[in-house]
Parts: sequence; structure tokens; C-alpha cells
Amino acid sequence: MSSILVKKFIDYILILIFFPIALISFILILVLIFIFDGNPVFFSQERGGYKGKKFIIFKFSTMKDLSDENGKKLPDNKRTTSLGKLLRNYSLDELPTLLNILKGDMTLVGPRPLISEYLTKYNLNQMRRHDVLPGITGWAQINGRNAISWEEKFKLDLWYVDNHNLLLDIKIIFITIWKVIKKDDIDFAENLTMPLFFGSDIEEKK
Repeated sequence: MSSILVKKFIDYILILIFFPIALISFILILVLIFIFDGNPVFFSQERGGYKGKKFIIFKFSTMKDLSDENGKKLPDNKRTTSLGKLLRNYSLDELPTLLNILKGDMTLVGPRPLISEYLTKYNLNQMRRHDVLPGITGWAQINGRNAISWEEKFKLDLWYVDNHNLLLDIKIIFITIWKVIKKDDIDFAENLTMPLFFGSDIEEKK
């Protein structure tokens, strides 16, 4: 049995075990967003997945589409709702991403799927991050999340690609839960998300 099939089997087992809690949380958050923030309740975006295949990721909506007087979109921390900040603090905005796991687009542990526009910006080595299924959490997420540079993030992703195994995945899951509880590596200083990636130095492309 391939490692991908093993990971999917474990994903489905864990989702089945926690399905009642996940379903109740899903419905409650959906209702709260609709009441306090209105539509849209969900956020969807095209991401790059396994072997570079594009797919649509689903999350709970946490931001408003607000711009300044010049039409420039405001920083993430200015557009994030109070409820959205709470959801992000505890990574509850990721709950709908379980649908991507059930569809087979993602797994629980793997490199985070990034926007599809980046697929043409990776160098050949960085593109190897797509040799495994993307995950909700990963080695880069427990070692800096959005507090590290793109180059550091990609190095961590590639380390995972070269060294992933079941015990490592279990370790990442438990560390992720602990960091979510402690609210580590959450940056609300200026932007909640990483700055845009424009590609690496061409000399690094091998």
C-alpha cells in the first residue's frame, strides 16, 4: 500500500472518530458567522496541490472586503472581524478544509497548499513540495508558521518531503494542537498572512 493511501486511510479514521465534535463545531461557527458577519460564510481559493494539480480550498470567512479611499485593499488585520480573529487564533477557520481531505485533495499533515499563481514561481527544488499531498498542518507550521521567511518555509517543507513517516505525522499533529492551545506563531502586527512570494533568485533554480 502506498504512503498516500496509508495517509488517506488514517485521515478518514481520525475524521470519523472526531466527526460528532467537528460537525457540531462546524454548524455553530457557520451560524455565528452568518449572524455577526453575514455572507459570505465561506472563503474559497484555488491552490496548488499534489504534483501541481490545482484544487479549490474551503475555509470559514474571517475577513471583510474593505479598501481605503484610494481603492487599495486594507491590511489583513484591518479587514479581519472580531469573530474572524478568534477563529484564526484557534485555527477554527480551517474546519471546512476537512472537506478537502474527504475529497482527496489534502491530508492532515503535509506542506500547506499555496495559491495556484505560485506554481510558476517555484524553482525546481521548491516544486518538490508538491511530491506529497498538501496538509492542514505541517513541519513548517510547527516551526514558525507565518513568522519565518519563504525560503525558510520551503526548506522546512522539503525536509518533510524527504523525511515524512507516520511517527513524524503524529508528532506534528500533537505539536500543532499544543501550539493552537498556546496560540503560538500567530502574527497580527500588520498582516495575518505571509507577504506575496515573487520567486527565488534564478541562480538557485536547479
